[in-house]
Amino acid sequence: MRSYSPDLTPPWKKQQPAPEVPADPDLVVEEVGTGFCGAVIHCEAGTVTLEDRFGKHRVFPLAPRGFLLEGRVVTLVRPASSSPARPARTASGSLAVPGARARVARAGRIYVEGRHDAELVERVWGDDLRIEGVVVEYLEGIDDLPAIVTGFAPGPDARLGVLVDHLVPGSKESRIASEISSAHALVVGHPYIDVWEAVKPSSVGIRAWPTVPRGQDWKTGVCRALGWPDNNTGAAWQRILSGVRSYRDLEPELLGRVEELIDFVTTPGG
Repeated sequence: MRSYSPDLTPPWKKQQPAPEVPADPDLVVEEVGTGFCGAVIHCEAGTVTLEDRFGKHRVFPLAPRGFLLEGRVVTLVRPASSSPARPARTASGSLAVPGARARVARAGRIYVEGRHDAELVERVWGDDLRIEGVVVEYLEGIDDLPAIVTGFAPGPDARLGVLVDHLVPGSKESRIASEISSAHALVVGHPYIDVWEAVKPSSVGIRAWPTVPRGQDWKTGVCRALGWPDNNTGAAWQRILSGVRSYRDLEPELLGRVEELIDFVTTPGG
């Protein structure tokens, strides 16, 4: 008489040992329970954090057979290295270059309107700018921009990029920008009244940026509407800036313009 095993599970349903794969930064996997697919951005004892293509983060336990890698079941494990992994990308989303030294400053420059603009650009693009040797300076307004550009004397090896607030049809800023005709100077801008608005409200912890009545100082009006002290806009800005960790905290209308300026001033000739 034939002997039968008490285990009637079909062979194809039996769990096979799943290979262990280190949860290295930027490894793209899918969590089997939810179908959430994303890249590893952080791993610590017992959990892994994934980021999907929309920038959404989810934290999952490092469970056995808990993930799919290229269609096969794997068990994610914490990377063997005990030292913190270097960030794979800079705050701007560019590939990081560990150990890279700052390049000697180019003759070209990027000008922005004010200190807050400069600090925001440094927060997100600082690593990239140092590698490219691009210096960012702030102007305290652009009323004298045509004279400033003339004094800079941009040329093929010293290109000038200018980032302007509220560059929309009919604005004072658009009129001033139209006076710049040098082929070696590029003036671009975002549609926001102030660079504060280029930070996503969710990154600041607010539902939306308030609408400030015409004729009222915009920053002061924003502080009043949000219930912040309105006699210290510098402190308000530091509160806003602290919510910016990477390009994901900024609106696309600013991101594209800064990238455009960096490309312009680092491309020789033209």
